Amino acid sequence: MPHSPDIPSADGGVIHNIGYRRYQGPRLGRGYATRSLYEQGLRGAFGLGRSGRSKVLPMAMFALPALIAVVVVAVQIVAGRTEPLVDYPQYLRAIGLMTWIFVASQAPVMLSRDLRHQTVPLYFSRPITRADYVRAKFAAMASALLIVMVVPLLVLYLGSILGKQSIGHHTVHLLYGLVAAVLYAVLLAAISLLIAASTPRRGFGVAAVMGVLVITNIVAGIVSGLAGDPGSSSGWAAMLSPTMLVDGIVNQMFGLVTDASVIHAPGALGLLAFWAEFLLLTAACYWFTDRRYRKI
Repeated sequence: MPHSPDIPSADGGVIHNIGYRRYQGPRLGRGYATRSLYEQGLRGAFGLGRSGRSKVLPMAMFALPALIAVVVVAVQIVAGRTEPLVDYPQYLRAIGLMTWIFVASQAPVMLSRDLRHQTVPLYFSRPITRADYVRAKFAAMASALLIVMVVPLLVLYLGSILGKQSIGHHTVHLLYGLVAAVLYAVLLAAISLLIAASTPRRGFGVAAVMGVLVITNIVAGIVSGLAGDPGSSSGWAAMLSPTMLVDGIVNQMFGLVTDASVIHAPGALGLLAFWAEFLLLTAACYWFTDRRYRKI
């Protein structure tokens, strides 16, 4: 039976060139993807690339510690002091609330939005892995915290040098402050990201992170007060609070214990125990966060 002229023959197929070509350029791989995710997280922690309203709180928590440091330096210069008003690690302790607000508000931004909008599986399609994702977010959060804490320390240092105070003393104590800032940043980033990874709701994450930091600090203070003895027995209470834990390590390790009321690890054994808790707590939080994303 002859084919109708209106019906194409099965043997008359046509291949259409739609212009598709395989990508022949360089493939940047996992390292580039991980770095890009890190940069995105670091920018997002300060509200960069987001709405103007999203910039207000993180920028305020970044600017306030630096402005307070400027005031401290101005008072030192006007009063003609030869000694600093506050040591660098103690200054970090003084601005602790602002640091808590920053990490509590921005850790959920790092993770909760991806969970809420279910975009996490897209990251893992290729080439980035779950371990790369957690590593990039952790590094971004720790870096953001470091920036918030190191900038006011540098303001204090430069202002004290301009005020003709001892360069040697301030250089050494600035290093003490930088060590404290690194320990704060690593531990707070690990704790806050673990909490933020547990909920897709940003509000719950903010409240949970802030609650953990505030409550543990209050409990540690109460236990220390109940101990009564301002010596070694009350020092162990600092292990109940992440921030007091770092204070205890830094003050004892660098000999910044001016009196019994200063938070410090009780002796060499206490310092060893404080370091062990710091390392265990940081590693455990990071591991559980990594495990959380291995299930997604």
